[in-house]
Amino acid sequence: MGEHPFIAILAFGVALLVPGVLSKRLNVPGPILLVPFGALVGLLPAMRGLHVQPEVVLNVFLPPLIYRAAFLTAPRESRQDAVPITVLAVGLTTATALCVMAAAGLAVPGLPWAAALALGAAIAPTDPVAATSVLQRIGAPRRLVTILEGESLLNDGVALTLFGLALSGLSGSVTVTDGVVELLRVVCGGILYGLAVAWVIGKVRRVFHDPGSQITLSLLTPFIAYLPAEQLHVSGVLATIVTGFTLGISPQGVLQPASRLSGQVFWRVLSHLLESTLFVLLGVQVMDVFHEVRDRPWTQLVLTAVVVVAVVIVLRLAWTTLVLALVRVGRPIERRQRVALGWAGMRGAITLAIALSIPLDAPNRALLIFLAACVVLVTLGGQATTLAPLLRRLGVGEPEEEVQEDATAREAILEAALARLDELASEGRVDDRTAEVFRQLFELRLDRVREILGETDGGEGEEVAPESRHTELRRELIRAQRDKLQHLYRKGVIGADIMRKLDHELDVEERRRVSGGP
Repeated sequence: MGEHPFIAILAFGVALLVPGVLSKRLNVPGPILLVPFGALVGLLPAMRGLHVQPEVVLNVFLPPLIYRAAFLTAPRESRQDAVPITVLAVGLTTATALCVMAAAGLAVPGLPWAAALALGAAIAPTDPVAATSVLQRIGAPRRLVTILEGESLLNDGVALTLFGLALSGLSGSVTVTDGVVELLRVVCGGILYGLAVAWVIGKVRRVFHDPGSQITLSLLTPFIAYLPAEQLHVSGVLATIVTGFTLGISPQGVLQPASRLSGQVFWRVLSHLLESTLFVLLGVQVMDVFHEVRDRPWTQLVLTAVVVVAVVIVLRLAWTTLVLALVRVGRPIERRQRVALGWAGMRGAITLAIALSIPLDAPNRALLIFLAACVVLVTLGGQATTLAPLLRRLGVGEPEEEVQEDATAREAILEAALARLDELASEGRVDDRTAEVFRQLFELRLDRVREILGETDGGEGEEVAPESRHTELRRELIRAQRDKLQHLYRKGVIGADIMRKLDHELDVEERRRVSGGP
């Protein structure tokens, strides 16, 4: 960072913070502003000579980002839409990588196939963050969110596997047979290693009970899954995905209530910081990228960028509207929803991470990063900002269904708490006065849910809890509500988002009223 590290760090921090504030005021995606701010920071003398090593991007940024996405995957919903998710994550990702490889090879004479495939693999995976935030804000069907999140999770693995094949091609000659055999070995090895890591971590987590140790172990988990897998020459990405998904659906993988609240905040902040840093780093290196491609005719650069961006956008729209229409397994997807899925194919942090990890000695590396950056900026700037108007124009939305589902779940868990309270009172484990106080508390909440059915904001902070000496009773009633919540999810009455929302509220209630926290 030159001779003035303090100035460099301060400028980098400003580039991370200011775009977040401006994006909310301007109502534009944050990454759109992060890149130009990073470019401005890159002009500072203190930032000269800053180069991000490809190994740092792959080994530091990718594991936690992929792990968190896998951990938060909704298993039942993903299983129900496994076919469209697979068609998009495997079929479309592979088709995008190959089509971009062909387009780049034609537009850039002399570009090796391996370098073109590396570009295709970088551009192929989607980033659902911007799309799902828009979908959730306007109350779009949760099925679209589930498909986008499931696609993004799996296509990361597919894209990075293709990227590994491209790196092998850059380092030496690879035949088709060798590529297929290597692909099978890498995929199967990564899955098996990920299952083993998930089993070990699930056992180890039982030993730690304090929040600090549990959160620390959760931070180490993606690196335990990714780095040794890469050393064993199997897919670290698939190992991390399998580990995160397995722990996410396993009771042994879930943090204890006291740790979950802190853990959720920690991981949300960490993911935001890593993604934002990637965009700023791209901006910082923009000048270097332009400097290295300045010898190329600008008409060639513009034409190549237009061709690559057009291939990415048009292919996805055609795939979602035509290919998904041919899928007859499971629930059909309406045409307007297929169009929404096609327009929700923004690229983001994963694309940047893969592009920045292209080896420094790769042919036309600067051009490849330039093209990947163009795709990210165009899809974020064009598609992310127009997705909400498009969804409204298409009439894609079902907010009332989620409201009804939320109210139904609240009613069911409150009734479960009252039933458990009656059981404890009949067994003599709770005196009549205490039982009546708690009964009034839960009946008040139940009346609110039944009266305004879904219009409750979930905040019962104005209610006064009984005295703290009834800690064990509160734990018992919260446990009963959690059991009922899990039952509703397993039966398909509610979705994963409602389950996590209400489970989070129970965590807050338990921490505030059981442990006496703020």
